[in-house]
Amino acid sequence: VLDQLLLPHESTYIPILDVKAAWTVIRSMQIRGAPLIAIVAVLGLAVDLSTNDETVKELDGLNDDDVVEYVAKKMEYLKTSRPTAVNLFNAMEELDNIVREAAGKDGSTRENVVTTIMKHAQLMLDRDVSDNKAIGAFGADDLLERHTHPDGVRVVTICNTGSLATAGWGTALGVARELQRRGKLRSIAALETRPYNQGSRLTAYEITQEKMPNPTLLCDSMAASYLANKGADACIVGADRVCANGDTANKIGTYQLAIVAKEMGVEFFVASPFTTLDCELESGDKIEIEERPSGE
Repeated sequence: VLDQLLLPHESTYIPILDVKAAWTVIRSMQIRGAPLIAIVAVLGLAVDLSTNDETVKELDGLNDDDVVEYVAKKMEYLKTSRPTAVNLFNAMEELDNIVREAAGKDGSTRENVVTTIMKHAQLMLDRDVSDNKAIGAFGADDLLERHTHPDGVRVVTICNTGSLATAGWGTALGVARELQRRGKLRSIAALETRPYNQGSRLTAYEITQEKMPNPTLLCDSMAASYLANKGADACIVGADRVCANGDTANKIGTYQLAIVAKEMGVEFFVASPFTTLDCELESGDKIEIEERPSGE
């Protein structure tokens, strides 16, 4: 995986050979973005079970009845990496059900389980890109129904929700990417997103690479001034978790951007796939909010 902590100045790839490596890059935020966290976790599990010598040896010593629980323990371990993004938990729950179903089929439980996990990892990659492009298309259609300026839509975003946060294309940034594809992205502004500056390091990097029109990088405290003086048609953000009542958890700073947008009369949208929904939580006050180390 690409070490996102080193971007945009250095592109370094980290090999993921087992679940411990997957857990580490998720926990350390060397990769981040709710969809990507889930995908890296499942891919890491698939690689671990199929190619890691130590894991393969341990599997060799298990009978069929123990294989499922062995895999389940690895999935539980991956779930401890980061608590707020629900995509990881949804992915592990979905995979657990699929693994247990595969274990009940004729043939070797081990082979059925490992093959099923590898196939599901590929499915997750394909599904995420498809979902992202659908979000982009629906978002662009909706915005262009109301915003008819010949040069298109002015967008503001926070954190990073592009290809670096997903399997490809992006969620909130995917809407901007689709607007650009149609020639209807008038401008885009990204907040720096402290403390890790995903906006200035990652979103600005993607915007530059995509050559999006009239790009602006804003310090977080400048959002109100920018909306008042430069203007925007829509603030579009991603999500780590969306509750049953619509409450949304996202990167710190999203809340103040939403308040400012409401005050300024600017439309505010959360762009996220179904994998970010958590219908078991009634409201946002029940979300476990991750507290990062003070050294960050």
